[in-house]
Amino acid sequence: MLQYTVKRLFGLLPTLFLVGVLVFLFVHLLPGDPARLAAGPDATPETVALVRHDLGLDQSLPRQFVRFVTGVLHWDFGRSLSTKRPVSVEIGSRFMPTFWLTVWSMAWSVTLGMTIGIVSAVWRNRWPDRLGMTIAVSGISFPAFALGMVLMQVFAVDLGWLPTIGDDTWLHYILPSLTLGAAVAAIMARFTRSSFVEILGDDFIRTARAKGLDERQVIWRHAMRNALIPVVTMMGLQFGFLLGGSIVVEKVFNWPGLGRLLVDAVDMRDYPVIQALVLLFSLEFIVINLVVDVLYGFINPTIRYR
Repeated sequence: MLQYTVKRLFGLLPTLFLVGVLVFLFVHLLPGDPARLAAGPDATPETVALVRHDLGLDQSLPRQFVRFVTGVLHWDFGRSLSTKRPVSVEIGSRFMPTFWLTVWSMAWSVTLGMTIGIVSAVWRNRWPDRLGMTIAVSGISFPAFALGMVLMQVFAVDLGWLPTIGDDTWLHYILPSLTLGAAVAAIMARFTRSSFVEILGDDFIRTARAKGLDERQVIWRHAMRNALIPVVTMMGLQFGFLLGGSIVVEKVFNWPGLGRLLVDAVDMRDYPVIQALVLLFSLEFIVINLVVDVLYGFINPTIRYR
């Protein structure tokens, strides 16, 4: 397994390089002049030209790309065009709020989603199944920004129970994590149900039941391990999506995280911040996929890596 992990880690390099090329070209195709935005609306053309030279935007694209790649290799993503702070500092100050928001969202959504999925699979085509799938479809169908506004109106404005701005205490995480994790819980419920329904129809499950094993033993000792492999795959993908895709929720709750930083960077055409964030999100997905692949071996010891 160690050899497989090392091989996969080396495989990150060409993928990240390709992502870096695409991101660099993408941000330079964005409309708007970052030098004009950095200089201000009342700046003269001479001032804008000085700002453009100071930011290195007057150089050719190949030279800018070489400078970008050289900086990344030295773990230097440059300075933010809007705040003049190092990009690593900007991202570092916003990473933990997004990370913990993602962890809390995944914790409750996976627990609830898997519970609903298992119950729906065991009582398939009966009222627990219909109720669970109705809840799941509702969770997928309701937009995150609308759910966030409804939760804020009810629990923050009308009842006054929970705060809506900031990340100072665990109470601040409740509404954003509920909003962010609702769709994940619904997806996990449907995916878990599908996986368990397939496993519960296999021959080894029928054999276990024919031997007179208790139904709980059949579910937890025999069906669970085999059904978890596709569920863990979906869990890893959803964690990556939450970590890199919480933009709407962070904007609704004014959350001081990476999603809001990316939105502000796009508004200001802050090339270094955009490039660093997209590279970070890509790296997160790759690492999460590697972790999921390694977890397969712990869930099912018969899996061998080459």
